[in-house]
Amino acid sequence: MEKVTVLVAVYNTQEYLADCLQSLLRQTLKDIQIVCVDDASTDSSLEILNAYAGQDARIEVIHLPENQGQAHARNVALSHARGEFICFLDSDDWLSDDALEQTVSVFESNPMTDSVLFRLTYCDAEGNSVSCYPMPAAEVYSGYEAFKASLTWKIHGVYMVRAHIHKTFPYDESARSYSDDNTTRLHYLNSREVRCSQGTYFYRQHAQSVTHQVSMKRFDYLKANASMKRQLMECGSSDEVLSIYENERWLNCIGLYGFYFKYRHQLEPSERATGLSLLKETWQNIETERLTWRNCYKFGYIPFRGCWQLFRMQEEIYFSLREIKKCLKNDG
Repeated sequence: MEKVTVLVAVYNTQEYLADCLQSLLRQTLKDIQIVCVDDASTDSSLEILNAYAGQDARIEVIHLPENQGQAHARNVALSHARGEFICFLDSDDWLSDDALEQTVSVFESNPMTDSVLFRLTYCDAEGNSVSCYPMPAAEVYSGYEAFKASLTWKIHGVYMVRAHIHKTFPYDESARSYSDDNTTRLHYLNSREVRCSQGTYFYRQHAQSVTHQVSMKRFDYLKANASMKRQLMECGSSDEVLSIYENERWLNCIGLYGFYFKYRHQLEPSERATGLSLLKETWQNIETERLTWRNCYKFGYIPFRGCWQLFRMQEEIYFSLREIKKCLKNDG
């Protein structure tokens, strides 16, 4: 059994793939398994993977004949994982040479620790460091504390986890985008302790990422949120955890209505209808009794249970007022 398995999902990243793989081959921790899954790339990514696999037996390559998304590709890789610990590395990102060794040392020094976060550095498309993810100074979190902090991303989701937890909670494939957030939160929630390491993960930011696009994919967040709630209930999570998450789901619903309000004219009519349908479905399924006073009675957040049109009218007024306030501020 290797010490660490690194899951690398690959789709059309020929420009960056060599940097990713070379960073893994330079690791000071040598006892690693690198499982690369090509998700039906249409560029030369598969050829690059096979060339590297021919040079180092630690690299294993799996090719999928049909593109099914990152979560599925990672799950295929996960099914081949043999390591005691598991992490992912996106195929356009890279690690510091000591990242895996630094992170494993945290596990070995703290037997109760089940998840360890990398130090996360943002880079531009050319690979230049831009900033570091601002993390609280806490030395250790309970699983519950880490779960709660991850809801607003006070702590990030780039980490290594014990294999038995990862295999119990594989990647959520309920949506093409955002559902991997669910997996992170379930891993944290089911960890005894969560700590940080000094090993650095370099995250390459792209203008074409989902969060920077006006796209129907943004509404995948609502699908992912619904899946997360189902999983929390299936796990027998406490009422406190369920209430915390239901408030987060409601805030996401309001936020996505804001996205719909601002960008609906840039979407196709069928996309607008689908987005609005997903918003309505989320609105209908929110357990309003779990919402805090602020998230239930503040204007813009009142559910108006049973009257979708009244809720929509509120949102249109609320986001219109926000736009007016923003314009007045800019003019001032």
